[in-house]
Amino acid sequence: MTGEIPRRTGFGLCPLCERETFLTFHHLIPKKMHRRTFFKKHYSKSELAAGINICRQCHTGLHKRFTEMELAKQLNNLSAMQNQPGLVDYFKWVSKQKVQ
Repeated sequence: MTGEIPRRTGFGLCPLCERETFLTFHHLIPKKMHRRTFFKKHYSKSELAAGINICRQCHTGLHKRFTEMELAKQLNNLSAMQNQPGLVDYFKWVSKQKVQ
C-alpha cells in the first residue's frame, strides 16, 4: 500500500476470514502495478480496477506478508488468496479475533 488507508465499503461478510465486519476494497492487482508495461499489456482497465471487499485485518495481513508484485502476479484472485499456504492459518486466526 502507498500509505493511504482504504475506505470502508460497508458492513458484510469477509470472504477470507468469514467474519461479519466492516469491509475495505482490495484491488486484486495493486494500483501501484497499473502503470507498469506488463500489466498495461496483459490486463484491460476493468481487470485492473477489479477488487474484492475484505476486512481490515485480512487486508493488512495480505500487504504485510507480500510485496505489491507478488500480490499482482500470484495472489490476484480470491481463490489464490484462500489457498495460499501461509495465509490459510492467518485467516483462521483472524476468524477467531474480536470484530472491531
